[in-house]
Amino acid sequence: MTSFAILGEEQKPLAELAAGIVAALERHGFEAANGSTPELVLNLVDPAQPRPFRRRARGTFAAALWSLPEPPADALRETYPMLVRALANISLCYVPGHGVLFTTMERGCYLVPEGPDLAETVVARLEPLATAHLVIDNEFRRDLEPELWGGDDLTREIGRIGRRLDRLGLLPAPFPVEDLVSERDLRQIKRLYSIGGLSYGNLSAREDGTRFWMSASGVDKSKLDEPGRDILLVSGYDAAAGKIVLSVPPDVEPRRVSVDAIEHWMIYRANPEVGAILHIHAWVEGIDATEINYPCGTAELAESVAALVAAAPDPGHTVVGLRNHGITATGESLTEILDRIEPDLLLQVPMD
Repeated sequence: MTSFAILGEEQKPLAELAAGIVAALERHGFEAANGSTPELVLNLVDPAQPRPFRRRARGTFAAALWSLPEPPADALRETYPMLVRALANISLCYVPGHGVLFTTMERGCYLVPEGPDLAETVVARLEPLATAHLVIDNEFRRDLEPELWGGDDLTREIGRIGRRLDRLGLLPAPFPVEDLVSERDLRQIKRLYSIGGLSYGNLSAREDGTRFWMSASGVDKSKLDEPGRDILLVSGYDAAAGKIVLSVPPDVEPRRVSVDAIEHWMIYRANPEVGAILHIHAWVEGIDATEINYPCGTAELAESVAALVAAAPDPGHTVVGLRNHGITATGESLTEILDRIEPDLLLQVPMD
C-alpha cells in the first residue's frame, strides 16, 4: 500500500476539500504513514507564508494544497511560484466555486472543475502521478573512448540545434527559479527534480546501435558546449538499480543527464530506424498524446511515450504529444526533425 501524510494547518477554504481528499486517498488504498517516511505528502500551505516541505527521500511526492479567492488572470504565472516556494512536485490551487488548478514542474497547468465529487476527481488525477517511479539516478563510468573526448559531428549538431531552439523561443524558463527561493532550497530543487530553471526540453542523437548522446539536465540548451559535461553519452541502463549508465572522459566533471534519458533509451531500443529525438514544450495539432501527464523522469511516462512512437505509422519520423506538457519527435537527425516540424509548431501547449 502507498502511505501518505498531511501537513500544515487547514485554512477555512481548504478544510472540507482536504478532508475529502484524505477520505478519497483511503478509498484508493492509501494508508496513513504513522511516523514512517510517506510516499505522498499533502502539504497545506498558507499563500502568504508558504512553509516548504523538505523531504528526507526523493521518492516522496509532495503536493502543495492552497487556495485563492478568485481565478487568477494568468494561472501558470500565478501558481508556479507557489509550487517552487513549497518545494512541491505539484501545486493544487483551490478556487472555491471554480475547482482545483493543477500546476506541474513541467509547466502543465489545468483546471479540475468544481463538482460534487471534486475531492475524488482530484485524487483520481493525483494518484498516478504520486505513485509513478522515477528513473533519474546516474552511474558515471570513465570509459569513454579517447577519440570521443572532444565530441564528434553528432555533439556539434546537438549544440547547433540547441542554439536554434533558443532563437525560435522553444526553451522556455517559466520563472527565474533562483530568484524565488533561498540558495539552500535551490540546491534541494536541483537534487530532487534534476532541473536548474535555465531551460526546458532535451535532445539526443544515436551514436551507434546501443548508445546515444543526450543533453544534460539543468543546463541552458543554447550553450551545449562540452562533451562529457553538457552533452553525455548514454551507454546503458541498469534496470535492477534504476540507473542510467553514462560513459564520460576521465578529466571532466559531468552533469547529470536529462531526466528523460529513460524515455529516449526505450525509444531507441525499440526502433532502430530512429536516429535522433527532440523533446520541446510546444505542440503540433492532430497528434496522438499520452492520457496521463506523468512527471518527467518516470518509467510510466517513458513507457507511455515509447508506446505511442511504436504505434505510429512511421516510428522513425513521428511526433507524439505528452498531455499538458509538450511533444517528442523522432527523425533521421535533429536537423531533419526540426526542419520537418518547425512550420507546424505551436508555442502554446493546450491544457485539459
